[in-house]
Amino acid sequence: MSAVIQDTREQKTLVSLRNLNKHYGDFAAVDNINLDIQDGEFLTFLGSSGSGKSTTLSMLAGFETPSSGEILVDGKSLVNVPSHKRGIGMVFQRYSLFPHLNVRDNIGFPLAIRKQAAGERERRVEAMLKLVQLEQFAHRRPAQLSGGQQQRVAIARALVYEPRILLMDEPLGALDKKLREDLQDELRHLHRRLGITIVYVTHDQEEAMRLSQRIAIFSHGKIVGLGSGYDLYQNPPNAFVASFLGNSNFLKVKAQGNAAATFEGQALAIRPTAGLQDGQDLVLMVRPEKAQVLTPDQASLSPLAAGWNEIQAKVAETVFLGESLTCSVVTASGTHLTLKELSGATQPLQPGAPVRVRWAAADACVYSEWNESDLSKAAGAH
Repeated sequence: MSAVIQDTREQKTLVSLRNLNKHYGDFAAVDNINLDIQDGEFLTFLGSSGSGKSTTLSMLAGFETPSSGEILVDGKSLVNVPSHKRGIGMVFQRYSLFPHLNVRDNIGFPLAIRKQAAGERERRVEAMLKLVQLEQFAHRRPAQLSGGQQQRVAIARALVYEPRILLMDEPLGALDKKLREDLQDELRHLHRRLGITIVYVTHDQEEAMRLSQRIAIFSHGKIVGLGSGYDLYQNPPNAFVASFLGNSNFLKVKAQGNAAATFEGQALAIRPTAGLQDGQDLVLMVRPEKAQVLTPDQASLSPLAAGWNEIQAKVAETVFLGESLTCSVVTASGTHLTLKELSGATQPLQPGAPVRVRWAAADACVYSEWNESDLSKAAGAH
């Protein structure tokens, strides 16, 4: 049995997925997932299409039945509990509002079908209207609302019967960038105020970083990375996560002991890594903002500090992005690197200009596994 992936913080576990599988014939959409979800946390399932994130969410919601495994809430199994009895709210990318009902009645619908007393129903609907700031639109129908307003109605409808868990499947995917960012901020503030558990599905890494306390990264039906956005970005557990979350530079090197390697015949310092064999193939990952680009003159005036590496390259192109400058370079063996720094720090370099690229060994992650196909898929998913 695989180890349970869990956070080390002192929090109560609300949801537990145990050896969860979903097969369609010979295809494993979800492959033996073990995960603890903490009470009150905002957890995002992040992955490309077909990675298993939405299928896992659907099993938690009760829309899909696991092929095997267990889903526990407060230690009680949900596997044989129908979706409408799980007490779980759900928000989809498509708002699924009733076009003939106004905002107030759309929000109150879950209470009406539960035969909630009229007075209590009215109180809860008013509270939801205020929470999502739609009091003045209460009598409008969905067709009279913007996309963002419709999504707020959908969120209010999912929250009105006070579920302990709210599931959200790409809820902002159909909105334009500015509105999506505004609603991301609202969702984050809403979560803080209500303190409920939110499990959110997206393929957008920036959205996951912006919203989540923890992120579970999916690939081929498995969770391949779990942690805060900061931890997953700074110290990705594997090369796939490094490539999928953020932009990365990869250098293929050969180990020389446990703290050194060679690249294009040049010695490099690396993070001390136990168990390396001389000549073993490794991959170094350097984030674009962790490296420096210097002209030969600048490099000669700034001696290389202990624990730093320097390699030679030529400029392929530079791109000015307002607050930052991106410089693409290529080494003698054809390795392409992208470096990023604040604009104004240096003048844009001309294509073909020789440069020196520097980085601290401590800032480069070391991986012994390299799957070219997976990494290209991860990079293409951005």
